[in-house]
Amino acid sequence: MGSIDGIVTGFQTAFSMEGILFVMIGVLVGTFIGMLPGLGPISAIAVMIPVTFGMDPTSALIMMAGVYYGAVFGGSTSSILLNAPGISGTVATAFDGYPMAQQGKAGKALAIAAIASFTGGTVSVIMLMLLAPALSSIAVSFGPPAYFALMVLGLTAISSLSEGSTIKALISAVVGFMVVTIGIDAQTGTQRFTFGNPNLLEGLDFLVIALGLFALAEVCTLVLNRKDTSVKNAHKIGSIKLSKKDLHEMKGPITRQSLLGFILGVLPGAGATIASFIAYISEKRLSKNPEEFGKGSIKGLAAPETANNAATSGAFVPLLSLGIPGSGTTAVLLGAFLVLGVQPGPLLMTDRPEIFWGIIASMYIGNIFLLILNLPLIPYIAKILKIPRPLLISLVIMFSMIGVYAISFNTFDLYMLLLFGVIGFLMRLFSFPAPPFILAFILGGMLEQSFRQSLTISNGSLSIFITNPISLMLLLLALLSFIIPLLRQLWLRKARKTN
Repeated sequence: MGSIDGIVTGFQTAFSMEGILFVMIGVLVGTFIGMLPGLGPISAIAVMIPVTFGMDPTSALIMMAGVYYGAVFGGSTSSILLNAPGISGTVATAFDGYPMAQQGKAGKALAIAAIASFTGGTVSVIMLMLLAPALSSIAVSFGPPAYFALMVLGLTAISSLSEGSTIKALISAVVGFMVVTIGIDAQTGTQRFTFGNPNLLEGLDFLVIALGLFALAEVCTLVLNRKDTSVKNAHKIGSIKLSKKDLHEMKGPITRQSLLGFILGVLPGAGATIASFIAYISEKRLSKNPEEFGKGSIKGLAAPETANNAATSGAFVPLLSLGIPGSGTTAVLLGAFLVLGVQPGPLLMTDRPEIFWGIIASMYIGNIFLLILNLPLIPYIAKILKIPRPLLISLVIMFSMIGVYAISFNTFDLYMLLLFGVIGFLMRLFSFPAPPFILAFILGGMLEQSFRQSLTISNGSLSIFITNPISLMLLLLALLSFIIPLLRQLWLRKARKTN
């Protein structure tokens, strides 16, 4: 069966009454789960696997795919309103979304997030349909040296995430690197920084740290500043209408980050979290007014929201075409495929076109449902801000703890959540930015693993990073990314002296 016939079969499957029903169920469940801090798509899909026993595999997989991208779509809500990321892919959304809500523009922030998510998701689905077979071979060619160079390129942006002092941003990043090394060394099997505690053998989960540094740190700030009236507009919702100026400002980031997010999503291991951070950083560097980022910038909100949804669709390329999971969520989805008797890989497109193309076609419907579902509900969702502050603080703490406990059912993680909440508050108190810490934690593990794998392949020779063309290109980009801001600062200093 050719690609055109397969696409027609996919649309017939997705637009059937059964297909539309299961897409709707999937995105509804995903959106609700994404809104709750800590309860991400991994937990939702894992819970739904037993529910799908006996179901038609196509309908079941369409529904679980809807849960996945629905959760990413809905995860921005708690990031914007509460500074409590619903899922790891929406951490960067909080950088500008939450300040916008604090300024009384919660309605506008949620509308921007909904439109950016819809556009990023739709553009990436079109690219997925057109390029899935071809991109699968490119994804495989991205070996350990290229991944190492990509992580280095991401780390050169740490200075862009600083909120003033670059030194403090670097210190924050170093601490993030230290934290990610906790646990058992995957290559040697030795324990690192566990201090004899068996609870630390598997390391620390990302959401424990993210919810601690953002949600609980915000709770500490609210408690200590409960009499502060400086943020007098924080409870206001504002209009959801976007002006022509707002739409014009969103156009550039949405266009660029739809493409970048999709490409990063295609790479196994990158995913929505890395895509959202790189999108945020790249837009800040391209902006003529980078000082606006972190204070309620429209571009700073639209960029990560576009990229994380685009990356979600991109993650289906290696999963469907090669049977390779690119993230924790797609690994669980791979398990769902196997439980339902479906083997994803090169033969899926020809042997089961109704599944391969049906899942892709269903994303069109899913993204439309998500937009229709979210935009009218924004005024009601944003009323969370009108909840009395003591009750709101209690709800944030409760949902954060439930989300963390649901990951491992281990009370030790709750203690770690409280610890990082205190650390996050102290970082705010002494003006140490949290984003570099989070970025270093995300990239640190992959950086170390890719570096070791590369050296194993080359028998310890560092030349592998230069002889590999993709790695060389990315390292040169990283060098330019590091040097250009320094040269710009020197040029500005000289210009000031001459004036």
